[in-house]
Amino acid sequence: MKTMKLIKLNNAFLLGLILSLTYGCERDISDDAIPATFPTIGDIFTDTPIGLTEEFFNSFDPADGANVNGFGTDNGEAFEGSISIRIDVPAPNDPDGGFIGGIFEDAGAGRNLTQYDALTFWAKGSTTGIVEAGFGTDFVENEYAVSFPNVQLSTDWKKYIIPIPDPSKLVQEKGMFLFSAGTQSTNGFGFTFWIDELRFENLGTLGQEVPRIFSGASLVQEAFVGSTIQISGTSYTVNLPTGINQTVNAAPSYFDFSSSNESVATVSESGEITVIGVGTTTITASVGANSAEGSLELTSNGPFPSAPIPTRDPANVVSLFSDAYTNVPVRHYNGFFQFATTQGGAGADPNDVDLQVPLPGGGLDNIINYTMLNFVSIGTYETVSLVDISAMSHLHVDINIREAIDGGDFIRLSLESGTGTGSSTSGDFILNSTALGNADENGWLSLDIPISNFSGFSDLANLGQLFFVSDATISDIWVDNVYFYNE
Repeated sequence: MKTMKLIKLNNAFLLGLILSLTYGCERDISDDAIPATFPTIGDIFTDTPIGLTEEFFNSFDPADGANVNGFGTDNGEAFEGSISIRIDVPAPNDPDGGFIGGIFEDAGAGRNLTQYDALTFWAKGSTTGIVEAGFGTDFVENEYAVSFPNVQLSTDWKKYIIPIPDPSKLVQEKGMFLFSAGTQSTNGFGFTFWIDELRFENLGTLGQEVPRIFSGASLVQEAFVGSTIQISGTSYTVNLPTGINQTVNAAPSYFDFSSSNESVATVSESGEITVIGVGTTTITASVGANSAEGSLELTSNGPFPSAPIPTRDPANVVSLFSDAYTNVPVRHYNGFFQFATTQGGAGADPNDVDLQVPLPGGGLDNIINYTMLNFVSIGTYETVSLVDISAMSHLHVDINIREAIDGGDFIRLSLESGTGTGSSTSGDFILNSTALGNADENGWLSLDIPISNFSGFSDLANLGQLFFVSDATISDIWVDNVYFYNE
Protein backbone atom coordinates (compact mmCIF):
# COMPACT_ATOMS: atom_id res chain seq x y z
CA MET A 1 0.00 0.00 0.00
CA LYS A 2 1.36 3.34 -1.04
CA THR A 3 0.99 6.63 0.86
CA MET A 4 1.41 9.64 -1.40
CA LYS A 5 1.69 13.44 -1.37
CA LEU A 6 3.96 15.48 0.88
CA ILE A 7 4.52 13.34 3.95
CA LYS A 8 4.03 14.72 7.44
CA LEU A 9 5.19 12.71 10.44
CA ASN A 10 2.13 11.06 11.95
CA ASN A 11 3.69 9.55 15.06
CA ALA A 12 4.11 12.50 17.37
CA PHE A 13 5.06 10.34 20.32
CA LEU A 14 7.87 8.61 18.42
CA LEU A 15 9.18 11.89 17.03
CA GLY A 16 9.10 13.49 20.46
CA LEU A 17 10.93 10.52 21.95
CA ILE A 18 13.64 10.64 19.27
CA LEU A 19 14.12 14.36 19.64
CA SER A 20 14.23 14.19 23.43
CA LEU A 21 16.83 11.42 23.32
CA THR A 22 19.05 12.91 20.64
CA TYR A 23 18.63 16.64 20.87
CA GLY A 24 18.01 17.26 24.57
CA CYS A 25 20.27 14.83 26.40
CA GLU A 26 22.55 17.53 27.85
CA ARG A 27 20.06 20.20 28.83
CA ASP A 28 20.70 19.67 32.55
CA ILE A 29 24.37 20.56 32.07
CA SER A 30 25.35 24.19 32.36
CA ASP A 31 25.96 25.93 29.04
CA ASP A 32 28.96 27.58 30.66
CA ALA A 33 30.55 24.21 31.44
CA ILE A 34 30.39 22.51 28.03
CA PRO A 35 30.37 24.13 24.55
CA ALA A 36 27.18 23.60 22.55
CA THR A 37 27.20 20.41 20.49
CA PHE A 38 24.79 18.96 17.97
CA PRO A 39 23.29 15.47 17.79
CA THR A 40 25.34 12.79 16.07
CA ILE A 41 22.47 10.56 14.98
CA GLY A 42 23.17 9.04 11.55
CA ASP A 43 19.84 7.43 10.67
CA ILE A 44 17.59 9.38 8.30
CA PHE A 45 14.91 6.90 7.20
CA THR A 46 14.38 3.33 8.47
CA ASP A 47 10.65 2.57 8.12
CA THR A 48 9.99 6.12 9.34
CA PRO A 49 11.69 9.52 9.04
CA ILE A 50 14.12 10.07 11.91
CA GLY A 51 14.62 13.56 13.25
CA LEU A 52 13.44 15.25 10.04
CA THR A 53 11.20 18.28 9.61
CA GLU A 54 7.46 17.79 9.74
CA GLU A 55 7.18 18.13 5.96
CA PHE A 56 9.68 15.25 5.50
CA PHE A 57 10.09 16.04 1.76
CA ASN A 58 10.84 19.65 0.75
CA SER A 59 10.37 19.84 -3.01
CA PHE A 60 12.21 21.90 -5.56
CA ASP A 61 10.13 24.82 -6.82
CA PRO A 62 7.08 23.74 -8.88
CA ALA A 63 7.50 26.98 -10.83
CA ASP A 64 10.66 25.44 -12.26
CA GLY A 65 8.81 22.29 -13.32
CA ALA A 66 9.18 20.19 -10.17
CA ASN A 67 6.40 17.69 -9.57
CA VAL A 68 5.35 17.46 -5.90
CA ASN A 69 2.85 14.64 -6.34
CA GLY A 70 5.16 11.69 -6.93
CA PHE A 71 6.68 11.39 -3.45
CA GLY A 72 5.45 9.04 -0.76
CA THR A 73 6.02 5.87 1.23
CA ASP A 74 5.25 2.28 0.21
CA ASN A 75 3.99 -0.29 2.71
CA GLY A 76 4.41 -3.13 0.24
CA GLU A 77 8.07 -2.69 -0.70
CA ALA A 78 11.13 -2.49 1.55
CA PHE A 79 14.72 -3.67 1.75
CA GLU A 80 14.42 -4.10 5.52
CA GLY A 81 11.38 -3.70 7.70
CA SER A 82 8.07 -3.01 5.99
CA ILE A 83 8.13 0.53 4.57
CA SER A 84 10.29 2.31 2.01
CA ILE A 85 10.33 5.72 0.33
CA ARG A 86 8.65 5.56 -3.07
CA ILE A 87 9.28 8.11 -5.80
CA ASP A 88 7.30 8.14 -9.04
CA VAL A 89 9.25 9.99 -11.74
CA PRO A 90 6.84 11.80 -14.08
CA ALA A 91 6.97 11.96 -17.86
CA PRO A 92 8.26 15.28 -19.26
CA ASN A 93 4.76 16.30 -20.40
CA ASP A 94 3.10 15.69 -17.01
CA PRO A 95 0.95 18.79 -16.33
CA ASP A 96 2.05 18.75 -12.67
CA GLY A 97 5.73 18.96 -13.59
CA GLY A 98 8.23 17.04 -15.70
CA PHE A 99 10.74 16.03 -13.01
CA ILE A 100 10.79 15.35 -9.28
CA GLY A 101 13.30 16.26 -6.61
CA GLY A 102 13.92 17.90 -3.29
CA ILE A 103 15.62 17.56 0.06
CA PHE A 104 15.19 16.12 3.55
CA GLU A 105 16.12 18.51 6.37
CA ASP A 106 17.07 17.97 9.99
CA ALA A 107 14.31 19.10 12.36
CA GLY A 108 16.70 20.81 14.75
CA ALA A 109 19.63 23.16 14.32
CA GLY A 110 21.64 20.52 12.43
CA ARG A 111 23.63 17.36 13.12
CA ASN A 112 27.28 16.71 13.88
CA LEU A 113 28.36 14.25 11.17
CA THR A 114 32.09 14.38 11.81
CA GLN A 115 32.23 10.70 12.85
CA TYR A 116 30.88 9.44 9.49
CA ASP A 117 32.58 9.05 6.13
CA ALA A 118 29.61 8.40 3.81
CA LEU A 119 25.90 8.69 3.18
CA THR A 120 24.49 5.27 2.30
CA PHE A 121 21.14 3.95 1.16
CA TRP A 122 19.54 0.99 -0.56
CA ALA A 123 17.53 1.58 -3.72
CA LYS A 124 15.85 -0.26 -6.58
CA GLY A 125 13.98 0.88 -9.67
CA SER A 126 11.16 -0.34 -11.84
CA THR A 127 13.72 0.12 -14.61
CA THR A 128 17.42 0.88 -14.84
CA GLY A 129 17.07 4.64 -14.88
CA ILE A 130 19.60 7.19 -13.64
CA VAL A 131 18.89 9.57 -10.75
CA GLU A 132 20.88 12.09 -8.73
CA ALA A 133 21.43 11.82 -4.98
CA GLY A 134 23.43 13.68 -2.38
CA PHE A 135 23.40 15.66 0.85
CA GLY A 136 24.35 19.06 2.23
CA THR A 137 21.70 21.03 0.33
CA ASP A 138 19.47 23.06 2.63
CA PHE A 139 18.02 25.63 0.19
CA VAL A 140 19.84 28.38 2.14
CA GLU A 141 23.62 28.28 1.87
CA ASN A 142 24.26 24.74 0.51
CA GLU A 143 27.73 25.27 1.95
CA TYR A 144 28.74 21.61 2.06
CA ALA A 145 26.65 20.17 -0.76
CA VAL A 146 27.73 16.87 -2.31
CA SER A 147 25.95 15.18 -5.21
CA PHE A 148 26.36 12.06 -7.28
CA PRO A 149 24.49 12.68 -10.54
CA ASN A 150 24.84 9.16 -11.93
CA VAL A 151 23.08 6.80 -9.55
CA GLN A 152 22.44 3.87 -11.90
CA LEU A 153 19.40 2.04 -10.56
CA SER A 154 19.03 -1.72 -10.60
CA THR A 155 15.75 -3.60 -10.63
CA ASP A 156 17.01 -5.41 -7.51
CA TRP A 157 17.90 -3.77 -4.21
CA LYS A 158 21.43 -2.35 -4.27
CA LYS A 159 23.45 -0.35 -1.75
CA TYR A 160 24.78 3.05 -2.82
CA ILE A 161 27.59 5.01 -1.18
CA ILE A 162 28.15 8.76 -1.41
CA PRO A 163 31.43 9.73 0.30
CA ILE A 164 31.89 12.75 2.55
CA PRO A 165 34.97 14.63 1.29
CA ASP A 166 35.98 16.01 4.69
CA PRO A 167 33.77 14.95 7.62
CA SER A 168 35.47 17.43 9.97
CA LYS A 169 33.58 20.22 8.19
CA LEU A 170 30.13 18.84 9.06
CA VAL A 171 29.74 19.98 12.65
CA GLN A 172 26.23 21.38 12.08
CA GLU A 173 24.63 20.09 8.89
CA LYS A 174 20.91 20.42 8.15
CA GLY A 175 20.82 19.00 4.61
CA MET A 176 20.31 15.28 5.20
CA PHE A 177 19.45 14.09 1.69
CA LEU A 178 18.89 15.35 -1.83
CA PHE A 179 17.46 13.58 -4.85
CA SER A 180 16.46 14.62 -8.35
CA ALA A 181 15.09 12.51 -11.17
CA GLY A 182 13.82 13.01 -14.71
CA THR A 183 13.40 10.76 -17.70
CA GLN A 184 16.50 11.65 -19.72
CA SER A 185 17.84 8.12 -19.17
CA THR A 186 14.55 6.39 -20.03
CA ASN A 187 13.72 8.15 -23.30
CA GLY A 188 10.92 10.15 -21.73
CA PHE A 189 9.18 7.26 -19.98
CA GLY A 190 8.23 7.72 -16.33
CA PHE A 191 9.38 5.17 -13.80
CA THR A 192 9.38 4.39 -10.08
CA PHE A 193 12.22 3.89 -7.64
CA TRP A 194 12.38 3.06 -3.94
CA ILE A 195 14.84 4.11 -1.22
CA ASP A 196 15.35 2.41 2.13
CA GLU A 197 17.79 2.29 5.06
CA LEU A 198 18.99 5.85 4.44
CA ARG A 199 21.70 6.92 6.87
CA PHE A 200 25.17 8.30 7.44
CA GLU A 201 27.74 5.62 8.24
CA ASN A 202 31.39 5.26 9.17
CA LEU A 203 32.40 2.57 6.67
CA GLY A 204 36.13 2.80 7.16
CA THR A 205 36.64 1.11 3.79
CA LEU A 206 36.92 4.11 1.48
CA GLY A 207 40.37 4.76 0.07
CA GLN A 208 42.54 6.43 -2.55
CA GLU A 209 40.94 9.82 -2.05
CA VAL A 210 41.51 12.22 -4.96
CA PRO A 211 40.07 15.76 -4.72
CA ARG A 212 40.10 17.93 -7.84
CA ILE A 213 39.63 21.55 -8.78
CA PHE A 214 39.07 22.71 -12.35
CA SER A 215 38.23 19.05 -13.10
CA GLY A 216 41.86 18.16 -12.45
CA ALA A 217 43.30 20.40 -15.17
CA SER A 218 46.35 22.63 -14.74
CA LEU A 219 45.15 25.91 -16.23
CA VAL A 220 47.07 29.01 -17.25
CA GLN A 221 45.00 32.16 -17.52
CA GLU A 222 45.34 35.90 -17.83
CA ALA A 223 43.75 37.77 -14.97
CA PHE A 224 42.86 41.37 -14.32
CA VAL A 225 42.86 43.61 -11.27
CA GLY A 226 39.37 44.03 -9.83
CA SER A 227 38.05 40.80 -11.34
CA THR A 228 36.78 37.73 -9.55
CA ILE A 229 37.00 34.15 -10.75
CA GLN A 230 35.00 31.30 -9.25
CA ILE A 231 36.86 28.03 -8.87
CA SER A 232 34.86 25.38 -10.73
CA GLY A 233 35.06 21.66 -11.39
CA THR A 234 35.39 20.76 -7.69
CA SER A 235 35.02 17.02 -7.18
CA TYR A 236 36.11 14.17 -4.93
CA THR A 237 36.91 10.61 -5.96
CA VAL A 238 37.22 7.57 -3.67
CA ASN A 239 37.72 3.87 -4.21
CA LEU A 240 34.62 2.04 -2.94
CA PRO A 241 34.67 -1.34 -1.19
CA THR A 242 33.56 -2.82 -4.52
CA GLY A 243 36.80 -1.60 -6.13
CA ILE A 244 34.99 1.03 -8.21
CA ASN A 245 36.31 4.59 -8.26
CA GLN A 246 33.37 6.91 -7.67
CA THR A 247 33.47 10.67 -8.23
CA VAL A 248 31.02 13.08 -6.63
CA ASN A 249 30.55 16.79 -7.12
CA ALA A 250 31.73 18.57 -3.97
CA ALA A 251 31.10 22.15 -2.86
CA PRO A 252 34.20 24.39 -2.79
CA SER A 253 33.81 24.79 0.98
CA TYR A 254 35.26 21.32 1.50
CA PHE A 255 38.54 22.55 0.02
CA ASP A 256 41.32 24.55 1.61
CA PHE A 257 42.57 26.95 -1.07
CA SER A 258 45.97 28.56 -1.36
CA SER A 259 47.44 31.38 -3.44
CA SER A 260 51.20 31.33 -3.90
CA ASN A 261 51.27 35.14 -4.11
CA GLU A 262 48.50 36.81 -2.11
CA SER A 263 49.59 40.25 -3.27
CA VAL A 264 48.26 39.20 -6.70
CA ALA A 265 45.15 37.21 -5.74
CA THR A 266 43.38 35.81 -2.69
CA VAL A 267 40.89 32.94 -2.44
CA SER A 268 37.83 32.83 -0.17
CA GLU A 269 36.53 29.76 1.62
CA SER A 270 33.83 29.49 -1.06
CA GLY A 271 36.44 29.33 -3.83
CA GLU A 272 36.12 32.87 -5.17
CA ILE A 273 39.43 34.23 -6.45
CA THR A 274 39.82 38.01 -6.15
CA VAL A 275 42.58 39.59 -8.22
CA ILE A 276 44.04 42.54 -6.32
CA GLY A 277 47.45 43.27 -7.87
CA VAL A 278 49.82 42.84 -10.79
CA GLY A 279 51.99 39.73 -11.09
CA THR A 280 51.67 35.95 -11.21
CA THR A 281 50.24 33.49 -8.68
CA THR A 282 49.23 29.84 -8.67
CA ILE A 283 45.99 28.70 -7.04
CA THR A 284 46.00 25.21 -5.51
CA ALA A 285 43.83 23.34 -3.03
CA SER A 286 43.58 20.38 -0.70
CA VAL A 287 40.91 18.41 1.15
CA GLY A 288 42.20 17.39 4.54
CA ALA A 289 45.65 15.87 4.00
CA ASN A 290 45.03 15.21 0.30
CA SER A 291 46.33 17.67 -2.26
CA ALA A 292 43.87 18.36 -5.04
CA GLU A 293 44.62 17.66 -8.66
CA GLY A 294 44.31 20.77 -10.81
CA SER A 295 45.57 24.31 -10.44
CA LEU A 296 45.27 27.75 -11.94
CA GLU A 297 48.23 29.94 -12.82
CA LEU A 298 47.07 33.54 -13.02
CA THR A 299 49.03 36.42 -14.51
CA SER A 300 47.54 39.82 -13.80
CA ASN A 301 48.51 42.74 -16.03
CA GLY A 302 46.13 45.35 -14.64
CA PRO A 303 42.43 46.14 -15.05
CA PHE A 304 40.43 44.25 -17.68
CA PRO A 305 38.72 46.49 -20.25
CA SER A 306 34.95 46.35 -20.09
CA ALA A 307 33.01 45.58 -23.24
CA PRO A 308 31.26 48.36 -25.16
CA ILE A 309 28.08 49.31 -23.31
CA PRO A 310 24.94 48.51 -25.38
CA THR A 311 22.64 51.42 -26.21
CA ARG A 312 19.82 49.71 -28.11
CA ASP A 313 16.23 50.18 -26.96
CA PRO A 314 15.36 47.34 -24.51
CA ALA A 315 11.96 47.05 -26.20
CA ASN A 316 13.74 45.70 -29.29
CA VAL A 317 16.05 43.29 -27.46
CA VAL A 318 15.92 39.65 -26.25
CA SER A 319 18.96 39.27 -24.01
CA LEU A 320 20.67 36.03 -22.95
CA PHE A 321 23.57 37.67 -21.10
CA SER A 322 24.07 41.39 -20.56
CA ASP A 323 24.11 43.83 -17.66
CA ALA A 324 22.44 46.41 -19.89
CA TYR A 325 19.17 44.46 -20.25
CA THR A 326 16.88 42.12 -18.34
CA ASN A 327 17.93 38.61 -19.38
CA VAL A 328 15.47 35.87 -20.27
CA PRO A 329 15.61 32.68 -18.13
CA VAL A 330 18.67 30.62 -19.01
CA ARG A 331 19.31 26.98 -18.08
CA HIS A 332 23.09 27.34 -18.20
CA TYR A 333 26.03 29.31 -19.53
CA ASN A 334 28.01 26.07 -19.73
CA GLY A 335 26.24 22.71 -19.95
CA PHE A 336 29.48 20.78 -19.25
CA PHE A 337 28.42 18.25 -21.85
CA GLN A 338 30.15 14.96 -22.49
CA PHE A 339 33.36 15.43 -24.52
CA ALA A 340 33.37 19.18 -23.74
CA THR A 341 36.61 20.42 -22.19
CA THR A 342 35.38 23.99 -21.75
CA GLN A 343 35.55 25.54 -18.30
CA GLY A 344 33.88 28.73 -17.09
CA GLY A 345 30.33 29.99 -17.35
CA ALA A 346 29.09 27.75 -14.55
CA GLY A 347 25.51 28.16 -13.41
CA ALA A 348 22.56 30.05 -14.82
CA ASP A 349 22.90 33.28 -12.86
CA PRO A 350 24.40 36.14 -14.92
CA ASN A 351 25.56 37.75 -11.65
CA ASP A 352 27.55 34.66 -10.65
CA VAL A 353 29.94 34.14 -13.54
CA ASP A 354 33.66 34.27 -14.16
CA LEU A 355 34.71 37.93 -14.16
CA GLN A 356 33.34 41.12 -12.66
CA VAL A 357 35.19 44.22 -13.76
CA PRO A 358 34.56 47.88 -12.87
CA LEU A 359 32.74 50.01 -15.43
CA PRO A 360 34.15 53.45 -16.26
CA GLY A 361 31.04 55.17 -14.90
CA GLY A 362 30.71 52.96 -11.83
CA GLY A 363 29.19 49.56 -11.20
CA LEU A 364 30.38 46.16 -12.34
CA ASP A 365 30.36 44.41 -15.71
CA ASN A 366 29.79 40.64 -15.58
CA ILE A 367 31.81 38.75 -18.19
CA ILE A 368 31.94 35.06 -19.07
CA ASN A 369 35.43 33.62 -19.52
CA TYR A 370 35.46 30.32 -21.40
CA THR A 371 38.80 28.50 -21.03
CA MET A 372 40.01 25.25 -22.63
CA LEU A 373 37.37 25.96 -25.27
CA ASN A 374 36.34 23.24 -27.69
CA PHE A 375 32.58 23.76 -27.56
CA VAL A 376 30.14 25.26 -25.09
CA SER A 377 26.56 26.48 -25.15
CA ILE A 378 24.27 29.00 -23.57
CA GLY A 379 21.19 26.85 -23.06
CA THR A 380 17.63 28.11 -22.83
CA TYR A 381 15.88 24.72 -22.91
CA GLU A 382 14.40 23.31 -19.69
CA THR A 383 13.43 26.83 -18.67
CA VAL A 384 9.81 27.89 -18.21
CA SER A 385 9.50 28.23 -21.96
CA LEU A 386 11.84 28.25 -24.95
CA VAL A 387 13.00 31.68 -26.08
CA ASP A 388 11.09 33.33 -28.91
CA ILE A 389 13.32 35.44 -31.18
CA SER A 390 10.96 35.39 -34.17
CA ALA A 391 10.63 39.20 -34.02
CA MET A 392 14.41 39.71 -33.94
CA SER A 393 16.66 40.31 -36.96
CA HIS A 394 20.24 40.11 -35.56
CA LEU A 395 22.43 38.39 -32.98
CA HIS A 396 24.88 40.60 -31.11
CA VAL A 397 27.91 39.18 -29.27
CA ASP A 398 31.02 40.86 -27.85
CA ILE A 399 34.07 38.56 -27.82
CA ASN A 400 37.56 39.30 -26.50
CA ILE A 401 40.45 37.01 -27.51
CA ARG A 402 43.78 37.71 -25.82
CA GLU A 403 46.00 35.18 -27.55
CA ALA A 404 47.78 34.96 -30.89
CA ILE A 405 45.40 34.08 -33.73
CA ASP A 406 46.78 31.63 -36.27
CA GLY A 407 45.63 31.18 -39.85
CA GLY A 408 43.47 28.11 -39.18
CA ASP A 409 41.80 29.46 -36.06
CA PHE A 410 38.05 29.96 -36.03
CA ILE A 411 34.98 30.29 -33.83
CA ARG A 412 31.72 28.85 -35.07
CA LEU A 413 28.50 30.26 -33.65
CA SER A 414 25.54 27.88 -33.87
CA LEU A 415 21.86 28.48 -33.16
CA GLU A 416 19.73 25.47 -32.32
CA SER A 417 16.01 25.24 -31.71
CA GLY A 418 14.21 23.03 -29.19
CA THR A 419 16.16 20.69 -26.94
CA GLY A 420 18.46 19.17 -29.55
CA THR A 421 16.25 16.16 -30.17
CA GLY A 422 13.36 15.41 -32.47
CA SER A 423 12.53 18.08 -35.06
CA SER A 424 15.06 20.71 -33.93
CA THR A 425 16.73 22.98 -36.50
CA SER A 426 20.22 24.46 -36.41
CA GLY A 427 22.43 26.85 -38.34
CA ASP A 428 26.05 28.03 -38.21
CA PHE A 429 28.01 31.22 -38.72
CA ILE A 430 31.81 30.92 -38.91
CA LEU A 431 34.31 33.58 -37.82
CA ASN A 432 37.61 32.84 -39.55
CA SER A 433 41.02 34.07 -38.44
CA THR A 434 40.66 37.31 -40.42
CA ALA A 435 37.33 38.15 -38.80
CA LEU A 436 38.68 37.30 -35.35
CA GLY A 437 41.46 39.85 -35.78
CA ASN A 438 39.09 42.80 -36.25
CA ALA A 439 39.02 43.83 -32.58
CA ASP A 440 38.99 47.36 -31.15
CA GLU A 441 41.83 48.86 -29.12
CA ASN A 442 40.60 47.05 -26.00
CA GLY A 443 40.52 43.68 -27.73
CA TRP A 444 36.73 43.49 -28.12
CA LEU A 445 35.21 42.14 -31.32
CA SER A 446 31.62 43.38 -31.56
CA LEU A 447 29.51 41.18 -33.81
CA ASP A 448 26.13 41.99 -35.31
CA ILE A 449 25.09 38.98 -37.36
CA PRO A 450 21.79 38.75 -39.28
CA ILE A 451 19.88 35.71 -38.05
CA SER A 452 19.23 34.89 -41.69
CA ASN A 453 22.96 34.12 -42.00
CA PHE A 454 22.47 31.04 -39.80
CA SER A 455 21.40 28.88 -42.71
CA GLY A 456 19.24 25.96 -41.60
CA PHE A 457 18.00 27.58 -38.40
CA SER A 458 14.32 28.14 -39.03
CA ASP A 459 12.39 27.67 -35.76
CA LEU A 460 12.99 31.14 -34.32
CA ALA A 461 10.11 30.84 -31.85
CA ASN A 462 11.86 28.04 -29.97
CA LEU A 463 15.51 28.92 -29.43
CA GLY A 464 17.15 26.18 -27.38
CA GLN A 465 20.90 26.87 -27.45
CA LEU A 466 23.62 29.17 -28.75
CA PHE A 467 26.93 27.34 -29.22
CA PHE A 468 30.48 28.67 -29.33
CA VAL A 469 32.73 26.12 -31.08
CA SER A 470 36.47 26.43 -31.70
CA ASP A 471 37.53 22.75 -31.82
CA ALA A 472 40.39 23.91 -29.56
CA THR A 473 41.84 26.25 -32.21
CA ILE A 474 41.11 29.13 -29.82
CA SER A 475 41.66 28.32 -26.15
CA ASP A 476 40.26 31.26 -24.14
CA ILE A 477 37.57 33.77 -24.93
CA TRP A 478 35.77 36.45 -22.91
CA VAL A 479 32.10 36.89 -23.81
CA ASP A 480 29.70 39.71 -23.02
CA ASN A 481 26.45 41.27 -24.24
CA VAL A 482 24.85 38.25 -25.90
CA TYR A 483 21.47 39.37 -27.16
CA PHE A 484 19.14 39.39 -30.16
CA TYR A 485 17.66 42.60 -31.47
CA ASN A 486 15.35 43.91 -34.15
CA GLU A 487 16.81 46.53 -36.46
